Parts: sequence; C-alpha cells; structure tokens
Amino acid sequence: MTIKIDLNLSYETDQPADVLLQFEAADIPEQDIISCNTSFSANEHCARVPAQDNIGERIWIRSEGRFDITYSAEVKVQRLLTDLAPLHRMEPHDLPGEAVKYLFDSRYCQSDRLQGFVNDEFGEIFGGERIVAMHDWVAAHFSYEPGASTAATTAVDSFVERRGICRDYAHVMVALARASAIPARFVSCFAPGVTPPDFHAVAEVFLQDRTTPGGGAWYLVDATGMAHAEDIVKIGVGRDAADVSFMTSFGGTRFMEKTVEVKQVA
Repeated sequence: MTIKIDLNLSYETDQPADVLLQFEAADIPEQDIISCNTSFSANEHCARVPAQDNIGERIWIRSEGRFDITYSAEVKVQRLLTDLAPLHRMEPHDLPGEAVKYLFDSRYCQSDRLQGFVNDEFGEIFGGERIVAMHDWVAAHFSYEPGASTAATTAVDSFVERRGICRDYAHVMVALARASAIPARFVSCFAPGVTPPDFHAVAEVFLQDRTTPGGGAWYLVDATGMAHAEDIVKIGVGRDAADVSFMTSFGGTRFMEKTVEVKQVA
C-alpha cells in the first residue's frame, strides 16, 4: 500500500533558538520511501541526528524569526501482518536488550499504578490475547475528545478520565502492556483516515515472532481504531510522547500553523 504525505509547519522566535524536529517518515525495512522532499526557511544551523532505536531521524534547527517547513513524501508500506491473539509473551529474561527498556515506567506511562487493574481485569489471559483484550477494553471504554487532555496528561490521568486523543490512547495501551511485563513503546506516525487530519500516535508491543524460534518482534496496536498496521507510516518510536514530539523547543517559540494531509494512493 502506498501512502502520500503532505505537511506544512511554521513557528516563530524572537531571538535565536534551538528546535529539535521529528516529522519525516522513517527509512526502515517495513516501509519503502519512494519519494521525499523536505524544505526549510533560511537558518543558522541544520543538522540531522539518529532518532530513538535508529528509527527515523531528528533534525536540529537554529533560527530566528519565522521558520517554515514543507514536507512531502510517498511511502510504500510493506509490513508483515499477523494475528496477535495466538502470540506468546516472551519471558523477561529472554528479551533482547533493545526491548528491555520498554518494560519500565516512563514520564507519561506509570505502569506500576495500573498493575492491580490489569491483574483483576485480564488475569486469566496472556500474551497476544491479553493485548487484544486490552485494546478492546480501551476502545470500548474511552471517548475520543480533542481538547480533553493537555501536554501534561499521563496514562493514569487518561485512565481515570476515560477520554482523550490518540496520544492518550497510545499512552494507556503502553502502560497496560508494561503492567503485564510486555515491552511496549510509543509510535508517532502518519495514517490515512485520521480525523481530524494530523500526526497520529499508536502503541507497539513486543511479542513472540513465530517465524524465528525463540525470537520476538514488534507489533502495532491502535485502540482509536483510526489506523491499521497495513497503512501506518512510522515516524519514530520512544518510551512515550516526550521521546518523539514532532517539535521540541530549547528557547522561546510561538507555534504558528500546521497542516497534515495523508491519503492512500495505491
């Protein structure tokens, strides 16, 4: 499946400021970058650095005044699709090093505070079947409400309120999975069908890889129901939203505008 992405983003500063950006589709085996064009306003400094887990890149910009970004790309998603329910959870001592850090609590995902609920609600099911059950529980009990959360809202806050946006759904899924000793990470992405059109966020869990004896793999999970593994274009991954914000400012900035258009073209 080929996905076309168009993005325009602008911000402004009163004095030189450093901004860390992450908005481009990651060039990784599960998605082929057919075409890509990124253009910036004039700037004092621009440098690319590897992003978390070497999935995608971050871009350092130092500039003053208004700064405009235009990005367009076509990406062919070629991800292997798998039914999660039959997959086993890997025992923690069998996990590869890359997955271990995604067992731990993070700034927005306090999994330790949800362990009691997880044991009571899902204690009789395990592995991929538990992930599917948690996905279904979130989908059934949460309301998608733009403006219902802020940049400070955590997974526990969202769990209590039972509402939020894709960021909040992803945080809750990540926290519930980690409370089950299943590694889980936050994924920033593009996907067609997201309403309103914008960046999207989903969870990704680490379970058994049935094609590799003793091995594991990452699997996408979107409790909002707006995106599916076959049409999600990854931008980056992290412990939670703080690791993959599309824009992080180290100095005074004013966000001006953002338009995102994502559509399936083949």
